[in-house]
Amino acid sequence: MSLVTLMALAGCGTSSNPTVDPPTGAPTAPTGAAPSAAVRSPAAFDKALHDELVAMLDRDQADRGGTPQTESDQARTARLKDIISTHGWPTFAQVGEDGANAAWAIAQHSDLDPAFQLEALGLLRTAVASRQASPGNLAYLEDRVAVGKGEPQVYGTQVQCGPDGPSPTTPIADEPGVERRRAEAGLPTLASYLAEMTTICAQDNQGTP
Repeated sequence: MSLVTLMALAGCGTSSNPTVDPPTGAPTAPTGAAPSAAVRSPAAFDKALHDELVAMLDRDQADRGGTPQTESDQARTARLKDIISTHGWPTFAQVGEDGANAAWAIAQHSDLDPAFQLEALGLLRTAVASRQASPGNLAYLEDRVAVGKGEPQVYGTQVQCGPDGPSPTTPIADEPGVERRRAEAGLPTLASYLAEMTTICAQDNQGTP
């Protein structure tokens, strides 16, 4: 699965369970809780940790693609918490871009633990400021946390599939400025994103993962 598709799927949800790439600089967004652990960037690449995170993401995506796994979202959240406690937020230097993307996706899907999602948001924001994580991933998690609180989102990444296609799960704050913010985060235009989500929603309606 490509990163583009993964990010699109990370923004798709339902009204009852909202679901809530990579230039330089952190996007402009509201602040969250201060991180409870330091973001550490070891000099050596940790292949074992990289492989574990990528495998966790494979199972996460298999779950969402209709292949049930013995490991739940809650179990993956608990393991990511352990990883962060030991290693700090998984950075590009430590686990590569695919490992860092995997850590983000697991945090993105930790909706049953909003306190952890908020903590992960602070850690990811710090990693982006150090150019050790993706601004696009940060944008998705910023919106995910906001939508979980029932608040307006900043980037319009969180959408739900309805009978007429995708629509934002909560309103977009300062909608006239959304394209500028999306560009700063390295995201495609909102129109192109919604077009991609239209295809995904149509596949879901046909029973295709």
